[in-house]
Amino acid sequence: MKKRLSAALGSAALALALAARALDANGQLEDPVLQARFESIAKELRCLVCQNESIADSNAELAVDLRQQVREMLVAGKSDAAIYQFMTDRYGEFVRFAPPLDAKTVFIWGAPFIMLVVVGTIIFKIARHRAQMPIDE
Repeated sequence: MKKRLSAALGSAALALALAARALDANGQLEDPVLQARFESIAKELRCLVCQNESIADSNAELAVDLRQQVREMLVAGKSDAAIYQFMTDRYGEFVRFAPPLDAKTVFIWGAPFIMLVVVGTIIFKIARHRAQMPIDE
């Protein structure tokens, strides 16, 4: 048990050390490709505290932590898909501004279209019913 704990702490310390070395004086990643990926990912992830802001725009403590976690994962060599999957597994589909279309999110993507069809049908039926009513003089 102690070996696993010390190994986990050692790998976390190593990730923090790597992330610290990969940052410049302004707190950005030194590698411009990684920085561009970081900015793209940070704009796609929702701050769970603010809810209408991305983690790139939010100053909430959770957003700061999530940005740091994304940086660490990028420095560790994780792919964008792996980072999105990790965040989705941990925080749910709501963490993504644009969740992928799959069986779990089909309602999220389809709800606006379903509502449009329902409202259109209601308006059509009301208009048809009013057209059949006699005209009052």
